Amino acid sequence: MEIYDLVAQAIGLAAMTFNILSYQQKKDGAVIAFQLFGALLFSVNFFMIGGIIGGILNVVAAIRAVIFVNANRFHARHIFWQIGFFVVFVLSYIATFTVFKTSVTPFNLLIEVFPVIGLTATTVSFRFSDASVIRKFAFISSPAWLIYNVIHFSLGGIICEALSIVSVVIGMIRHDRKK
Repeated sequence: MEIYDLVAQAIGLAAMTFNILSYQQKKDGAVIAFQLFGALLFSVNFFMIGGIIGGILNVVAAIRAVIFVNANRFHARHIFWQIGFFVVFVLSYIATFTVFKTSVTPFNLLIEVFPVIGLTATTVSFRFSDASVIRKFAFISSPAWLIYNVIHFSLGGIICEALSIVSVVIGMIRHDRKK
């Protein structure tokens, strides 16, 4: 592995740390804030390893996190934001093949849709002000991102999604079960 690859993987591992810790936060704003920093670092990681849609969608995820952290100011729980982000996700998917010239093969068409599914699930969860709902939607998001990370070999992403699933379960046990 060259230095460039090691730096890319180190950035992914730092991003992973923020995302894993996000599910241990008790309040929805804290969950989202931790995911903001994770998204910014993952965008750099994906661009460095050639995962174009992963990089684009993590930039969008960071913007989304800023909007949802300031939910009252931006009326972020309004359905308009859900629809707007979904349109951006789909446009990013299309741009991956048109603007960024990813080969259009059945395999690529399938693989590049997984981050769209993952980010859509997370975005839907942000409409809710309950951290337990965010954790439940992670069961859709994490497996979708895990597949994408394996294909693009983002070590931080692979570990992140595997640990996210475990972290979500721990968060549910700690915060969501009835006392």
